[in-house]
Amino acid sequence: MMENKETIMKRAEEAVLHTYNRYPLVLEKGEGVYLYDTDGKQYLDFAAGIAVQGLGYHYPGYDEALKEQIDRLMHTSNLFYNIPAMEAAEKLKKASGMSKVFFTNSGTEAIEGALKTARKYAWLKDKREDHEIIAMNHSFHGRSMGALSVTGNEAYQAPFRPLMGGVRFAEYNDLESVRAQITDRTCGIILETVQGEGGIYPATEAFLRGVGELCEKHDILLILDEIQCGMGRTGHMFAWQEYGVKPNVMTCAKALGCGVPVGAFVLDEKAAGDSLAPGDHGTTYGGNPFACAAVSTVLDLFEKNGIVEHVREVGAYLTERLEELVKKYDFIEERRGKGLIQGLALKGRPVGEIVVKSQEMGLLVITAGNNVLRLVPPLIIEKKHVDEMLEKLTKAF
Repeated sequence: MMENKETIMKRAEEAVLHTYNRYPLVLEKGEGVYLYDTDGKQYLDFAAGIAVQGLGYHYPGYDEALKEQIDRLMHTSNLFYNIPAMEAAEKLKKASGMSKVFFTNSGTEAIEGALKTARKYAWLKDKREDHEIIAMNHSFHGRSMGALSVTGNEAYQAPFRPLMGGVRFAEYNDLESVRAQITDRTCGIILETVQGEGGIYPATEAFLRGVGELCEKHDILLILDEIQCGMGRTGHMFAWQEYGVKPNVMTCAKALGCGVPVGAFVLDEKAAGDSLAPGDHGTTYGGNPFACAAVSTVLDLFEKNGIVEHVREVGAYLTERLEELVKKYDFIEERRGKGLIQGLALKGRPVGEIVVKSQEMGLLVITAGNNVLRLVPPLIIEKKHVDEMLEKLTKAF
């Protein structure tokens, strides 16, 4: 017989380092776009494991492919070739139109690789050891020391200084502030195509194009963080594809494996041709057959079942319905986002309380920043699920 919820939570708190203030839910299983807790209560999932479960739970063809790979081979190391890594890299190259792929275990590790790529690229040109990265205020790129160093959030950074040196911060969607930070030591500019944790802010076309032009002019690598907004979430396979601004390095993770922990940084020909070489970077688990079987399967299912096109259709409907909420409630300042990465900026209503009240109504949503309700559901939701979400959220309000 399963232990009750309180006992499970107590045991977890006694054994797991308390770095998360978790909600008092013990989730046990999922099916489609719904999750179920140990009490049997059903929740419509508009969080998707923080934008990870792009295909929801037990999507046809996904579980079967991973079970098949488990029966074949789980891990060998990068001392040898393996077929799933080759196939996954080929498919990711095709989806992105880029040149080379390095698989990692997480999005944070993908950021680390991207930063090293930019510094090595510049070092090969001039052999200087004082190169700088330009990052954005209110950004989020991860919790490791390098990724944290380019995360523009004082609260995250303060307890862990000194961080990696050579980082300058500019204002997102302010091209002149980026231009002002460029020096002869600048080797890379990193930004999220859609800022996630910072409040669901898409880049403006003028800003992203302008940054791309600055990088081209000064021979600086453009690094676009697509960890949350990529993999179809905006209605394009990668958000930058809507803008027509191709990065030199792209990071991705989250829905890349749809539940299996995997990330990647992907390089264009310029970055791949003159940066990391044998001995410069490595990983024990990255690119292992099991994780890459997940990537390969996800990319196949996206293409076969028109997931990106589906996101465009349902994302437009979600946008329309959220705009109705903005008009209806004066405590909603605005809607921000694209496709199925959306945020409602609130004023005068504690967003955390709305998250808890939504859970009571059988809806899982999360926050972004201090006052934004973040909606990042599985990419397979239908219009009826948008309607169901609005009904539950309205009750929570």
